[in-house]
Amino acid sequence: MPDLNFHHLRYFRAVAHDGNLTRTAERLNLSQSALSVQIRQLEERLGHALFERRGRQLHLTEAGRIALDHADAIFSAGEELIATLRQTGTTRQVLRVGGMATLSRNFQIAFLRPVLGRADVEVVLRSGSPAELLHQLETLNLDVVLLTRPPENKADLPFVAHKLAEQPVSLIGRPDALTAGLGLGQYLASAPLILPTRDSSVRTGFDALAARLDVTPQIAAEVDDMAMMRLLAREGLGLAIMPPIVVRDELASGLLREIDRLEGLTESFYAVTLSRRFPNPLLRDLITARPADFAAGNDAD
Repeated sequence: MPDLNFHHLRYFRAVAHDGNLTRTAERLNLSQSALSVQIRQLEERLGHALFERRGRQLHLTEAGRIALDHADAIFSAGEELIATLRQTGTTRQVLRVGGMATLSRNFQIAFLRPVLGRADVEVVLRSGSPAELLHQLETLNLDVVLLTRPPENKADLPFVAHKLAEQPVSLIGRPDALTAGLGLGQYLASAPLILPTRDSSVRTGFDALAARLDVTPQIAAEVDDMAMMRLLAREGLGLAIMPPIVVRDELASGLLREIDRLEGLTESFYAVTLSRRFPNPLLRDLITARPADFAAGNDAD
């Protein structure tokens, strides 16, 4: 039997990651028809269709996913070989991580801490919406995605959601905003509040709590970015509803205070992966680790 043509395999891999034949052809400076011929010859050699077309997008078949796993392993091995020879035996591993744009940066650092600073590891960190990041996970451009809720599984592409931690949610503000003797319900009824937007699980829980306490909150700001909530709380715009993990440094320095814990209200953190034949070997230790600064929940950011 003739050997596998690695030029065909390389072209297939490029199209599989792009999901668009025209875009790949332009990037590789090839005609679309020439690239199609390369893919078709690989399919004939393997005996299976590798793509199916849905509208203008190409999607991998089951055989295509298997082929892509092998292609990634083959070309990654080649890259490691070059890196090994160039770096006198030191193989550098790459970990590609996606974090939803609204996720606490401190939590992301806590998750990555076991590999940060390692000479043999390069971390590529991308942010975006859950939909954008999960698409990159599907196309194998990311190894793991960090979210605050598990995604819905697809029949042909099951995600694996590893729950890393569950953080409490508190009412947080500057010390000069505190009034002696006020209870949680009084703060929620009288103080301007900085809240997550309504698509957040924390906001859903807070709205239910406000209804139970029969209070109508005074909303100073609705924010979908924890980093921005942190800044607004520091500026004293109002009291923020957020996990203390988001403002660990400010709580430690006394710039902000945890006024009260919102009982029953938590935010969960998930590491989402895709079932792969060749998972990134760095992931297992990261997912099974429970660093003290986010496992305990109280004082981490």
